[in-house]
Amino acid sequence: MAPKVGAVPKKLIDGYNGAVSTTADGKAFVFTRTSLTTPAEIFTAASDGTGLKQLTHQNDAALAKIEMNAPEKFWFAGAEAARVHAMLIKPPKFDATKKYPLLCCCTADHRRCGAIRGDTGGMHKCFRRGIRDAVDQPARVDGLRTEFTDEITNDWGGKPYVDVMKGVDAALAKYPFLDGKRMSAAGGSYGGYMANWIATHSDRFKAIVSHAGIWDKNSMYATEELWFEEHDMQGTPWSAPENYKKWAPMTYATALGKFKTPTLVVGGERDYRVPYTQSVEFFSALQRQGVPSKLVIFPDEGIGC
Repeated sequence: MAPKVGAVPKKLIDGYNGAVSTTADGKAFVFTRTSLTTPAEIFTAASDGTGLKQLTHQNDAALAKIEMNAPEKFWFAGAEAARVHAMLIKPPKFDATKKYPLLCCCTADHRRCGAIRGDTGGMHKCFRRGIRDAVDQPARVDGLRTEFTDEITNDWGGKPYVDVMKGVDAALAKYPFLDGKRMSAAGGSYGGYMANWIATHSDRFKAIVSHAGIWDKNSMYATEELWFEEHDMQGTPWSAPENYKKWAPMTYATALGKFKTPTLVVGGERDYRVPYTQSVEFFSALQRQGVPSKLVIFPDEGIGC
C-alpha cells in the first residue's frame, strides 16, 4: 500500500531495529534488534508497536560471561555551536576514583544518515579496554535535521574534525575520571578517514587506529561508489582538483613525521568502497617518515563499515 501524500510518520518501536518484515495478515512485525551491549536477536511486536517480545536468545550464554556497561549519552557544542550527540562507555569494573584512558571512536556515518546506524556497535565489539568516547562526529545527530546531512559536502575535514575535537574536550570536562594525557583515536571507513585526518592534523593522541580509511582522494576515485566522491567533492578529480587535494589527508602527509603518532592501519582486499590500497598508501607514508606503524590487510574482508 502506497503511503498517503502528506502523511506524518509515526514511531512505533524504539531502539535500533532492522530486517523488518510483516506477517501475512499485517497484524505483526518481525525484526532484528541490536544495541551497544547486545548482538542481533529476533523480536516481534504487534503492528501498533505493542506487545514487544524477544523470539531468539542465541547470545544469552555468551553475554552472561561478559560485563558491559550501557552507553551514557551526552550533548556538546560542536562546530558553529551546533548541538552534537555523543556517547561514552565505561569499562568493566569501573571505579570512579581511578583515571582511565580515552578511546575516541569516529563513526562511519558521514552525516548522510542523520542518526547512529550501528557503527559504534561494531567499534564496541572491537575495543574492550579503556574508556570509549563514541563521538558521532560525521552524523552530528540532532534529530534527523537535513542540514547536517549535506554539511560534509566539500568539508570532509572541516566541521566534522572540529566536532571530534570539541567532543573530546567536552568529555574530558564532563568526566573527571578520563585521562587527557592517555588518549587514542580510531575509526573505520569515513571514521578511518577521520583517523587519517587526525594523524596529519593533531598530536594530542598517543595512538591511532585507521580501518579502511581514505588517504588520497584522487586514487579513491577507484571506488565502486563514484557518486559519493563526485557529490562530496563537488566534481571529478579533473573538474574540481582543488577539492580533491584540499580534503585528502595525503596532502598534509609531512605532519606525520612531525607528530610521529604510533598508528595501526587495517584494510580488506575485497573492500571495493574504500579500496585497500588506500590503507597501503597511508602505511607507506607512515613508514617512509619513521612513524611507528603496523599494517594488517585481510584478503577476504569486504566493506570496512
